[in-house]
Amino acid sequence: MLDTIQEIHATIRRNKLRTALTGFAVAWGIFMLIVLLGAGNGLINGMTNNMGDFLANSMVVFGGQTSKPHNGLKEGRNITLDDGDIRTTRQRFSANVETVGAEMQQAGVTISLGENYVSSTLCGAYPNEATINKTHMLAGRFINDIDLAERRKVLVMGDDQARELVRGDGTSLVGQTVNVGDFAFRVVGVFKSDNSGMGTDAYTSFTTLRTMFGRGDKADRILFSFHGLNSEQANADFERQYKAAINRNHGAAPDDEDATWLWNRFTQNLQMNTGMSIIRLALWIVGLFTLLSGIVGVSNIMLISVKERTHEFGIRKAIGAKPAGLLRLIITESVVITTFFGYIGMLLGIAANQYMDATLGHQTTDLGFAQVTTFLNPTVGLDVCVEATLLMVVAGTLAGLLPAIKAARTRPIEALRAECPAATTETAPTPHTPSTQTKPFHREI
Repeated sequence: MLDTIQEIHATIRRNKLRTALTGFAVAWGIFMLIVLLGAGNGLINGMTNNMGDFLANSMVVFGGQTSKPHNGLKEGRNITLDDGDIRTTRQRFSANVETVGAEMQQAGVTISLGENYVSSTLCGAYPNEATINKTHMLAGRFINDIDLAERRKVLVMGDDQARELVRGDGTSLVGQTVNVGDFAFRVVGVFKSDNSGMGTDAYTSFTTLRTMFGRGDKADRILFSFHGLNSEQANADFERQYKAAINRNHGAAPDDEDATWLWNRFTQNLQMNTGMSIIRLALWIVGLFTLLSGIVGVSNIMLISVKERTHEFGIRKAIGAKPAGLLRLIITESVVITTFFGYIGMLLGIAANQYMDATLGHQTTDLGFAQVTTFLNPTVGLDVCVEATLLMVVAGTLAGLLPAIKAARTRPIEALRAECPAATTETAPTPHTPSTQTKPFHREI
């Protein structure tokens, strides 16, 4: 085995350019595949993270503005939701609706404890708020039905604002009494702030807030979860019927699309899943074509390498080398080169993904009403990296195997003749015949 390694090392040193080209093709193909898949996973993870902040089978209802006249009423009227709309949601659509709640917000509320205070947006909510918006409680509890029925002055705060009132992580605020404006509230829970812009700073009972600020029977939004709507068409039919019912409650045309707005998170998820599938498929296609170009490069170089070494193989066979030994040498050389440079390409790809995560990861985009994560955790599984490297190894091995088999089967005399320079014939020089010199005849006088 040591002799084989030494031979491979000597071959690589003799053919540095060829080895460099082979290594570049291998490393580049794997590097680009990992980077492309990592970037795609970063985008997909960002979208998935945004989708995971809400219950998928839920809707949020907003009052809009009429866009057409109806029953003598002009267009341009603002629609404000109320208790009648909550009852319509709960009773008329009970076949699909599970839990129903509502929200009402009051901005600019001061919450204080001793000398510490913070300005907050106070949201009156139903108990289903925590489930629909996936509120993560750090300590205590969320608003419950008893709070709602008895209009209790209870408060659930985000940990960011809780830390402004007490030291530490804010959970020690649970059980303490704070001032909300001129009213004393008992803190019953602390939740993890999502910093998305879609959450709120503090919650209290919906009925409590509405009573405190004299909002009558109004509601800013209605939230409900549903079941049995498993397709886009079913959701579209439900939305049309629901909006028509709410529009009638306010004297708007049943087909007025602008009078009532619906945020259907189920169809949003379906559309985003479709988009993610397209992105994932496109990235795999581009990555595989990039990898294919590397495979073609490796294959061509290995083919040329084996062809160039036919004369060498003839010499080896002439001095006793076995065909199996030649095959083993070629395969081992291919495996060593592709594995080594494949490993380098894999490391560089992983490093590039880590760089993307450090520079672009966890970045958010401000949409005005919310902040969404656009890029998150651009990583590729180790199995993908290993499989790509193995594919390169197999491709290089197969590319060199067939001509190697042919070369190994060639008779030594033919292999030696294959790349032997043509014999040149030279005319033998005419041997120089020394001339016969006649001694000068001297006549003695």
